[in-house]
Amino acid sequence: MGITDWQPLYELQNLFVSGPGWLGFDLDFMVLRRLVVRNWGQGLIYMACVLAILMVHEMGHYIATLIYRIPATVPIFLPFPFNPIGTLGAVIGMAGMQADRRLIFDIGIAGPLAGLVVAIPLAYVGIMQLDLTQPPGGQLAFECPLLFKAMLIWLQVPGYEEAMKTGVWLSQLNPYFAAAWVGFVVTGLNMVPIGQLDGGHITHALLGDKARFVAKGIIVVAIAFMVYRGIPHLAIMVLLLLVIGTDHPPTRDDSARLGPFRVALGIFSLAIPILCFPPNIFHIEL
Repeated sequence: MGITDWQPLYELQNLFVSGPGWLGFDLDFMVLRRLVVRNWGQGLIYMACVLAILMVHEMGHYIATLIYRIPATVPIFLPFPFNPIGTLGAVIGMAGMQADRRLIFDIGIAGPLAGLVVAIPLAYVGIMQLDLTQPPGGQLAFECPLLFKAMLIWLQVPGYEEAMKTGVWLSQLNPYFAAAWVGFVVTGLNMVPIGQLDGGHITHALLGDKARFVAKGIIVVAIAFMVYRGIPHLAIMVLLLLVIGTDHPPTRDDSARLGPFRVALGIFSLAIPILCFPPNIFHIEL
């Protein structure tokens, strides 16, 4: 089976034989078994690529904690098989109160930059393998982040014009594109400047206690955007951010100097959520 024939999610939708479209719940397990057997190879590629992005991302944080002698756990993966992407990502736990302003900046930014080193080449491979001339199918499209759209235009993928509007449909996916898309979404979400997300570490290092106003403003804007555009699935993201908390605790020494390079890098990194996180996430046609 060629890479452009990778349709596990598209076929998985057809297992839901009752209910409102792709949200049905009556599952045919014999068909599911055949689906797994037929697509295990491509599923393995997807799994390996997603785990590579997540592992490199978390190892970026972890290696930084080792360099600065900040106690931390090894990366912990959070599997979640009953969702379209199969995971909730990965985390490390660290004694952040032992790090000063400069160290928390370095630890926070190391993960996203490391993860993108893997995700961007995978995005290139996945986009080069797309066949967007196939008819849309599956009722669900993965919206392309801005960086994906720039790559589609640069590479002049046949049929990219429609993908710029609605995204890449389940019938058009391949495992490399899907894994890179997940990596971009996870990185973009992590870089939202809120609480103890990676972006929250960076904005706290840049702005100190004033970063909490940025975080609260983003929550307000996200809720307004969700209501205005009628995107209920964004509520999960907003709820997750509220559970994490909008405020970042003080570091060991908030007066430590960052220096001009770190300030410039921190400001530049704030563009990552804009470039990597698609606002609507999915385009759904029931």
